[in-house]
Amino acid sequence: TFASVGAEFGYSLLWILIPIAISLGVVQEMCARMGAVTGKGLADLIRERFGVRWTALVMLALLIANAGVTVSEFVGIAAATELFGISRYIAVPLAAILIWWLVVKGSYKRVERAFLLMSLVFLGYIASAFLARPEWSKVAIGLVKPEFKFEYVYIFTLVAVIGTTISPYMQVYVQSSVVDKGVTPEDYSKTKTDVWVGTIFAILIVFFIVVSTAATLHKAGIQISTAEDAAQALRPLAGRYAETLFGLGLFGASMLAAAVLPLATAYSISEALGFEKGVSRSFREAPIFLGTFTFLVAVGAAIAIVPN
Repeated sequence: TFASVGAEFGYSLLWILIPIAISLGVVQEMCARMGAVTGKGLADLIRERFGVRWTALVMLALLIANAGVTVSEFVGIAAATELFGISRYIAVPLAAILIWWLVVKGSYKRVERAFLLMSLVFLGYIASAFLARPEWSKVAIGLVKPEFKFEYVYIFTLVAVIGTTISPYMQVYVQSSVVDKGVTPEDYSKTKTDVWVGTIFAILIVFFIVVSTAATLHKAGIQISTAEDAAQALRPLAGRYAETLFGLGLFGASMLAAAVLPLATAYSISEALGFEKGVSRSFREAPIFLGTFTFLVAVGAAIAIVPN
């Protein structure tokens, strides 16, 4: 959207990233704290507080939404790898197998470290933004000067940025992961720091994605419908390194979310139904948890390789 409407429009929305960062940090930290204090996941607490019916409704909504987004993440993997000349029919199945093996056969520490390594790829977006050579004075004004326009595109984009930054699966995942990790109130301070550092890093990446696309693509009159289009269009405007770095960022983001979304869903359903859960458990110990995760990864990857 930023690429389609122009630099000044994109920059005029940057201010929203500051309240989003605060809101995201507060919500994430609140869920992490609930996990550390109660030793229970979010679905567990919803069931205890609101009963089975409301929990079932929430879990159904989460399953449908997360399954859909999981498909889109594997489509992102396909788009990113095709930028580097690798067919989606090879890349998507391999990525799905790697994600499945990492979670099902790994321990919590191994999975956490792998996720952290994947997130380093996001640094490519920062480099892309500088290669795009934006007008940094206008970027600064857009960041600190709130502006609101009662226009369809402006409101649509505003909702999209907020909705894709503060997503329900994040809250589910962070609380369940804190419980799975065994965090207690006594050692919670490190987790609190972890949450806020992660939040700030995430918002910074959003900022640089906006800057890199808004500063280049609209200026050249390029129409963008997919992230793949954006990466390819950056090449003549900001050089082949910008295209490569954007493509790497897309791949890393998609891989990370393709693992986290099914995990968050598996945690929720297992908690809601009272089944065993945990990344470090085997299929025999947690069949519903790992079965749900496997199902979502398999379906997401299968749909993503359907032609067109």
